Formats: sequence, C-alpha cells, structure tokens
Amino acid sequence: MDDLSSHVVGVVVNSQAARELDKRGIGYKEYSSIRKAVEGLGEGEIDALVANAKDPKLKKQVRDRNIAIKTVGQPFGDSFVLGTDNYGRDVLSRIIHGARTVLGIAILAALISAGVGIPLGLLSGFVGGLFDRVLSLIMDSIYSFPGLILAIAMAALLGPGMLNIAIAIAVIYIPVYFRLVRGKVLSVKEELYVEAARSLGARAFTILWVYVFPNVIPSIVVIFSVNVADSILTEAGLSFLGLGLPPPTPDWGFDLSSGKRFVPSGYWWIITYPGMMIALLTLGFSMLGEGLNEILNPRLAEN
Repeated sequence: MDDLSSHVVGVVVNSQAARELDKRGIGYKEYSSIRKAVEGLGEGEIDALVANAKDPKLKKQVRDRNIAIKTVGQPFGDSFVLGTDNYGRDVLSRIIHGARTVLGIAILAALISAGVGIPLGLLSGFVGGLFDRVLSLIMDSIYSFPGLILAIAMAALLGPGMLNIAIAIAVIYIPVYFRLVRGKVLSVKEELYVEAARSLGARAFTILWVYVFPNVIPSIVVIFSVNVADSILTEAGLSFLGLGLPPPTPDWGFDLSSGKRFVPSGYWWIITYPGMMIALLTLGFSMLGEGLNEILNPRLAEN
C-alpha cells in the first residue's frame, strides 16, 4: 500500500480504507458511494481505488466494468503461505519475527523476577525476624493484587520498550519466587546437616550458599518454566491493549488487536495464526514445567 503515495487514490467517504490511508499519511479523493468511485476509476479521475475486496457492491461494479483489482490480504498462496495482513505484510514472517519479540520479553521478565525474588527469599527465610515479617508483608501485598492489572499499571507508567515491558511483567512474578524460596529455606535450614555445619563454625553465608541454596534449585527450575508461560500470556495481553512494543515491531498480541476488526469481513487468518502460536507456546512451556517437576521431584519420581 505504500506505493500509492505517488498516485491519485480514491476511497468511499468514512470507509475503513480512508482510515487506513489516514494512518499512513496517504492523500486520497473521497466519493459518496462505491459506484461513483468505480466510475471515477474507469474515467481516469483516480489511478487506484482502495476498498474492501469482499464488498458485494464493489464486486458487482468491477465485474460490470471488467476492471482488474489487486487484493491485499489473501489467506493462502505460493508467495504467502499463511496469507497477508491488512497492510499486505506476510503473516508467516511476522509470526517468525514476533516469536523473537515474545520469547525475548518473556524470558527477560522471568530472569528479572528470578534475580530479585530468589535472593530476597533466601535472605528472608534464613535471617527471619523483623526483616522476614516486613518483606513477607510487602510480597503478600503485591501477590494479592490482580496480576494483569498491576502489569497494565506498570507498563503505562514505564512506557513502551522491550526492557520496560519485561520489568512491568517481572514485578508481578517476584512474589512467586520469593514465597517458594522462602518456604524451602525455612524447611531446609532446620535439617541436621545444616545444624552440623553451624556447630562446626561455618559462616552464615557459607551455610546459605553451600547447604541451603542447592536444595532450592530444583523448585526454581520448575517455576521458571511456568513463569515464562505466564509471561507470554501477560505480554500478549499488554500488546493487545496497546501497551506493548510500538508498531510496526512484529508482536503476536498487537497482530491480534489490529486484525480483530477484519474478522467480520472474512479475514480470519490475520488473528488465527498469532493466536495459535500464543496458545501453543504457552502450552509448551507449561508442559515443560510439568515434565521438569516430575523429573526433579523425588516423590513424583518414586511414584
């Protein structure tokens, strides 16, 4: 559609085509009806007409006047296996490049939340006392807040950008790591081998790093995989609401948002394939977490 900027373009007044051309900064000539627009095209008043190819009135006018049309947004074909979107961009290419965006944000968010939640959980469970009570209160407060709403607030506060979106998502998952690690530390630090190390004069940092932390790692690996799956859904939700990366960056959530208005016109593939990828990737990481849990959990392994 970008090659229309050097031509005289016609559209029907107040149509979707007019709004799309306004977004791209392309000038156009308006007609009151599709019949007059097609007549203007036939008489040479305009070089091109932009309209909905599935409009029955357009089909009738084009068929009667034997005018060649170019359809932007096809379901399948030799060049575009999964079709094109409303701008004529290859859906398959956007899915492939969008995977890099989605996975990058999801994994970065999981790393940030783990990098903050794990040390705080270790210290809180090991030190105890007032420090533990205050930190637990803060984390419980964050954990009790609806996750997506908190992510929306953080994303709106921080603004667009890959790092900002990752931070907005990471905030809601920090309490998950904190609560898990703290619970494990409270259990492990009462074990006999920890008491033996303490009686032999081992320093607190040595006990925490050598004897306590290794017993927490299996649980962290499992929750990290599940966290990535949740982050994918949260990132898609933020992008769907317009709080993700700015266009034209490939993003599955943004493709769902921009393509939903074309579904009533029959362009189902614009949102179907990005939605399928979000569902499959989320399911894949969730199943990975379940598999790791069965492998690393001794009780499940025995069964």
